[in-house]
Amino acid sequence: MLREQVLGVAVKNIDRAPQEQINRLEKLGSATVHEAQKRVGHLEPTLRPVFQGARIAGSAITVLMQPGDNWMLHVAMELALPRDVIIATCTTPNTDGFFGDLLASSAIARGVKGLIIEGGVRDTRDLKEMNFPVWSKAISIRGTVKNTLGSVNIPIICAGQQINPGDVVIADDDGICVVPYENAKAVADAAEKRESFEGEKKEQFDKGVLGLDLYKMREPLKEAGFKYFDTNEDLKKGI
Repeated sequence: MLREQVLGVAVKNIDRAPQEQINRLEKLGSATVHEAQKRVGHLEPTLRPVFQGARIAGSAITVLMQPGDNWMLHVAMELALPRDVIIATCTTPNTDGFFGDLLASSAIARGVKGLIIEGGVRDTRDLKEMNFPVWSKAISIRGTVKNTLGSVNIPIICAGQQINPGDVVIADDDGICVVPYENAKAVADAAEKRESFEGEKKEQFDKGVLGLDLYKMREPLKEAGFKYFDTNEDLKKGI
């Protein structure tokens, strides 16, 4: 567990899951991965995409920033490898515009797949035109400075979830889920199996089969005391 915030440090080399496993998780999406991971690893839904339609997955470059200061995002750009995802939070809550079109240009040049930030961003029209995916807590025109040390590639807590450097981050329109890098294969296997079952269920729903019958819920409903009445008059008489 995360014991304390360490400031003024950056770790250059981190463990990452194999790219093949990251690609599998990206294809499956955040919701399926979350279910397959037994409903853990989700970030709070206060972080929303700046524009719709993006789905990404990558190894986490973790950033701990100070309020109103984006210095550490520039350090993160130096340490990020192609296909990484930068995920950032603050030592205390803050919604200033930490990230905009200039940092997005740097991120694209470095091959970064996207940004997840528990803070604010700006230049959102430019971000959409640049097709650089961002999930943020706020949109703010308020700029930031570069004065106070934070850290890069240390364990952080972002939107209620502990994230370690190199963990796999999956983000799309539904939300954001984090998978420990050492569990990537097992979770991808479980998620693909789940998706296969969901495909079979969808075929049944497409044919008009009700969930009550597909999931065999009628008997449990009856045992729980649930009753059907033909009319409201029958309901009044039956109560």
